[in-house]
Parts: sequence; C-alpha cells; structure tokens
Amino acid sequence: MKLPEYPEFAPIDLSMQDEITGLLSVLSDGISEFTFAGLYLFRDTYQYTVSLLPASCCSSRRGIIVSGEELTKDGEREHFIMLPHGFPTISMIDEFFSGFCGIKNFPEKEAETHRIELERRGYCVTQDRNNFDYIYTRKDLAELSGRKFHKKRNLVNAFINNYNYEEKPIIRENRCDLYSVLESWSDDKGGGDYKAAKEAIDLIDLLNLQGCITYVDGRPCAYSMGEVYCQGTMFAVHFEKAVGSYKGIYQFINQSFASMLDENITCINREQDLGNQGLRQAKMSYRPTGFVRKYRICSSEFAPCDEIREEIGEAFTSV
Repeated sequence: MKLPEYPEFAPIDLSMQDEITGLLSVLSDGISEFTFAGLYLFRDTYQYTVSLLPASCCSSRRGIIVSGEELTKDGEREHFIMLPHGFPTISMIDEFFSGFCGIKNFPEKEAETHRIELERRGYCVTQDRNNFDYIYTRKDLAELSGRKFHKKRNLVNAFINNYNYEEKPIIRENRCDLYSVLESWSDDKGGGDYKAAKEAIDLIDLLNLQGCITYVDGRPCAYSMGEVYCQGTMFAVHFEKAVGSYKGIYQFINQSFASMLDENITCINREQDLGNQGLRQAKMSYRPTGFVRKYRICSSEFAPCDEIREEIGEAFTSV
C-alpha cells in the first residue's frame, strides 16, 4: 500500500514497511519511536495513522506525518501528530493545530532552530522530560568498569556465580521460548506492553529485530530485543523481560546483550521512563551519557509554559 499524501491519513500497515523505512533511515536524531517497528508495534496503543508530507513542504527530501491519540491525566483522549523529519512550513504548523492538540516527539535540533518563530506565532515549545530517551555507550554497559558501576557489577557477578545459565541469540528455533518468558512475565506483572511485545516475537524476522535469550537450568528466564537504527550507529532496546526471582538477572541481561552487539554500534538507547519515578531511578543508575531530548509544541492557550519549564527543571538530574 502506498502512503497517502497529506491531508489524507491511513493506518500503518505492513505493506508500507519499505517506504516508511526508507524515509526514516535518513534520520540521525536517535528518537526511538521513529523506526517502522517502533511505530507499527504500538499502532493500536496510540491509534497511529500516517501521511506523506507534500513535496512543496520538503526542501530536499520527502517526509512523513504520524497522527495519534493518547490519554490525558483527566482520562480524555487527545489527538497529536509527530513530525519525524522536522519543521515543514509555519503555515502548515498553523494548519495542523486546526485539527490536533499538539506536536509530540519533535526533534531537539528542529525545536531550537524554530523556537523563536513558533513562539512569536503563539505556540509553546517545551522539553518533554518524561519522553526523553536514555542514551548509554555500548562500551559502558558491556564492561561496567569503574566505581560508578560497582553495584551493577556485583549484581551481575551474583547471577553468574549463583546460577547455571546459558545465553543464546534469538533465532527462529528458540522463538517459542520467548513466548514462554513473556507469558510468565505478563502473569506476574500484568498489562504493560504485552500486546506489542508478543507481536514483536511474531514478526521478529520481518521487522528486522534481534536480541538474546537467557536460560537458567535449561529454563528460558529472560530476553532482550530491539533493533539497529540511526544509520547503523545505535541500538534501541524495545523489550526486556525476565521472570523468576533470580538475583541480578536484569543487570545480567543488560550487560550480556550489550557485550554481544557489533562494535560498530557505539550507543544503546534504552528509551524513555514515561514519568515513572521507579523506572527513572533505574535508568539513571546506569549513568546515561546523554539523552535524546524530545519536545512538545502546543498552543499557549493550553500550555502553561512557565509551570511546565519549572517542572522540567526540577525533574531533570544531570549526570
């Protein structure tokens, strides 16, 4: 299926994979949502639809528009759009706001370049801290060297010393073991991203996902799965699941999988914390080397900019 041109939108479909992948492959911002798998697997969660930017809005290349829905704190659904390829024209931004509440996951470089123009137009441009992607060097996660990773190393060593384990790359023959881990994880944790994680296993080859699975005493107990993106320099960890009460298992699969990745991959993106304070603390404990900062653009009528910026300043902890 060919992508429709704006203002027409269509639900994301597997038949669009080659076209969308080709358009997103040129991006270098590192935003974890902007891969075909990242959009397709969560198409139902956010009711994603997609459209092709008009040629007149693209100075050098075509781009896509992604529309979606998300729940507000009040339980209402708001319609948003995402512009992976950045700023089109100010008149088109105005047009978007006639049908959408805001622009989500706007790239940092584009936001800073066009901030003044947007704010003069009456829009509020703010950092979306809850959706910042956490970036780590592959080397740091693989080696866990130095005092700052002392506790992580101890947990990894506890797992290695206490359990009879085996690691295997994910292949078609052991895919059923991924389902086993996922089902056990879902029974224990409930809800979450179960549907997307299951479909990722179903379509692992088609979506070009890769990962590793860990066994303890022959039983599948954990896996990590994601994809290479950002022009081959970064790996996005989309799913990481573990079951049982094995001490250090999450620290082990984190370190183990990082050590398996190709050395051409310099950075690992462990995605956002979505405002979950426990998850934020866990991600910060691995000492990220940086963040993929994402911005929201909304009408100043609905966005108390000063309060938002104050909240972001309080939430952000430098490393």
